[in-house]
Amino acid sequence: MAKIKKAVVLAGGLGTRLRPYTLFVPKPMLPLGDKPVLEHLLEWLRQNEIDNVLICTSYLGRVIEEYFGDRSDLGIQVSFYRTPSVMGTAGQLKAAEKAIDGAFVCIYGDSVFNFGLKPLIEFHQKKRAKATMVLMKYDTTLSYGFIDIEMGGEIRSWREKPKVSGLVNVGCYVMEKSFLKYIPKGTMYGMDQAFNKAKEDGEPIFGYKAKGNFIDIGDRQAYAAANNQYLDRLGKVL
Repeated sequence: MAKIKKAVVLAGGLGTRLRPYTLFVPKPMLPLGDKPVLEHLLEWLRQNEIDNVLICTSYLGRVIEEYFGDRSDLGIQVSFYRTPSVMGTAGQLKAAEKAIDGAFVCIYGDSVFNFGLKPLIEFHQKKRAKATMVLMKYDTTLSYGFIDIEMGGEIRSWREKPKVSGLVNVGCYVMEKSFLKYIPKGTMYGMDQAFNKAKEDGEPIFGYKAKGNFIDIGDRQAYAAANNQYLDRLGKVL
């Protein structure tokens, strides 16, 4: 099986749920311990034998480009593809299409991953998939009770703050270049729209259940918890 050595990092979101932190710093550049989120991601990619990374930027993209523009110490070739406005996850990916020449890994720039890419890539190639999404089990307890009622309004049951679980998309994919035909050029477009469009066209789209974990910094609470975790690790090292 051919090795995949190229990855695209989607780093162009507004980070609205993280304001005011993201008013002057793009979300992928928020620090986790002693380095920004995006640097942790690049190190993880290098550990997984990815040596060519295309970073798609938009909002405050210059901050990312200036920080990583001359970082030969990372051991990865980095290039940038900026859009003049926020285009959604799939729309951002489309910006790098001309630089993609085969199968590639695609990841969101606001999470940190801890699992191996090799089994994922092997799964994708064995299935001859057009695109493969990484899934992980997620459990959460709802903040409210669920009340079930009969047709006439009589209460049937009361489930107080139930626990729900399922598989979630962690923001990591393996894709064939031909998948990009399902993303229109120059328009706001979500990754869910592209996947649904490909499925409607009968393409082989798969989900891969990864063993490991991921850290999402989607909102201020999640970011604070993640940063404290990395600061604790840093303290133990020092």
